[in-house]
Amino acid sequence: MNPKNPLDSIFYISIPEDYAFSHEAMKVDAKIPLPVQKKDGQEDKTPDLNDITTEQILAGILTVLAYDHHNENLEYYRTVIKNARPNVLKELGETAVLKARNEDFELAEEIFMALLGLEPDNASIILNMALFLDTRADNYRRSGLEEDADAYDADALKYYKRAMEAEPPIPDAYFNAGFYYLKQNNYREAKDCFDSYITLTCETPDEELGEEGIYKKERAQEILNNISKTNMDDVHFQKAYELISKGKEQEGMDEILYFIKNNPKVWNAWFMLGWALRKIERFTDAKNAFEESLKCPEGDKNAETYNELALCLLQEKDFDGAEKNMMKSFELDPENTKVISNLGYLALARGDKEMAQKYFTTVLEYAPNDAIAASELAKLEAAE
Repeated sequence: MNPKNPLDSIFYISIPEDYAFSHEAMKVDAKIPLPVQKKDGQEDKTPDLNDITTEQILAGILTVLAYDHHNENLEYYRTVIKNARPNVLKELGETAVLKARNEDFELAEEIFMALLGLEPDNASIILNMALFLDTRADNYRRSGLEEDADAYDADALKYYKRAMEAEPPIPDAYFNAGFYYLKQNNYREAKDCFDSYITLTCETPDEELGEEGIYKKERAQEILNNISKTNMDDVHFQKAYELISKGKEQEGMDEILYFIKNNPKVWNAWFMLGWALRKIERFTDAKNAFEESLKCPEGDKNAETYNELALCLLQEKDFDGAEKNMMKSFELDPENTKVISNLGYLALARGDKEMAQKYFTTVLEYAPNDAIAASELAKLEAAE
């Protein structure tokens, strides 16, 4: 998020009652000051009214709507911008999605905030905000920025919950929230979300659902069947994840081992055990757990398992084994810059600083804000 206060980029002007903004005739109330977005390099002093454009005022209003939620004139500003730009919601929504796809996250977030400022109770906007924050969290996690990822995950959850409270209900809110919970290994909540999605769409004819809707319905049912088949909504599985996430590895391992005793072919369970063991630096035991995970049904399709196994092998100085598994992880998830960073660490362990530099440079080409790669690259450049 931008560390500066976005409201510092605007100033307020009072409009004379007989003033009109060119041919657009933007109707304003002379009694209420209008926010104006400063031009690049503009000083704080208020410029001549004739030098201010309609676009500057509309941009200023959007900034206020996004960041000044206690402004007493919010309803008036909403009316002004909707009258001046009747299609503003559609235009901003399309722009926000495009910026998010291009990973221009700062600008995308500002636009989503403005959209929420325009219509705070619009369930579709709330859901899109949740999806954006969820995507941004994934981007940070792929770059190894776990704290930033956790922060955006927490924000995404708040918006998912708001979207699921909408009346009438939005089926897609439950469908997407289900995948959010799957990512968090919270299979009980995921099951509830997919159950709700199936319930909300069960009486909708296939013609009305369309191809995408039919796919979602089938996918939701497939996930529900898999959760039931593997018993992943079991209380011991959930408790294990919560404990390990909070740094209580030994207690978490007791829970997951109890689960594995009764469910020995669930790859997620072996992965969780390996995760806990690696956190407490029992690398050989962690390696064995990850190898068991890969042997389970569907276990060999998870890129993160190969990556975690590679890190254990790296600690054991099995560089060839580490490289083999990192490359397998990269094949399954080629956009994961964390794996590329790990290849950089592998090169460092082998004493190949030139190759390490290439890997960390590649990471920054894909993810310019990756602090870990930037730090390692700076160390290498300083040592030259």
